[in-house]
Amino acid sequence: QKRRIVDAAPAQNLLNDLANRVRYRGSPYHKKNPGDFRLMPPAQPRPDKTLCDTAGIFKLADADRWLREGARRGLISDNPQHGFPKHIWAVTEKGIVLEATYSNENPGYYHGYPLFDPDPFRQIVIGRWNRT
Repeated sequence: QKRRIVDAAPAQNLLNDLANRVRYRGSPYHKKNPGDFRLMPPAQPRPDKTLCDTAGIFKLADADRWLREGARRGLISDNPQHGFPKHIWAVTEKGIVLEATYSNENPGYYHGYPLFDPDPFRQIVIGRWNRT
């Protein structure tokens, strides 16, 4: 299924509410160094997965902050899952594009990973981020 950011973001009060309800959980498959993510099972990086370590995110609070900021700015997908967007995107201060995916484990929980070239969706996210 194609990734797509909503054309028209919901009202800011709804985005703020969403930002307050989402949580970053993390995935052991996207971490080499577990940091304070409390992963179960512990970090088990898979060669076919992008590691969030390469984005320089080693603290759960930082991952959570980027997830919430993406929601607040309306960089959300147009295909909700249980009342939450399937994807939320953000761009770090270093210009690294982050994609979070709804985990279906608990309501509002996401895991994420960076997007790198040659993924063309990166430029779409950066363009929208810079307009918000």
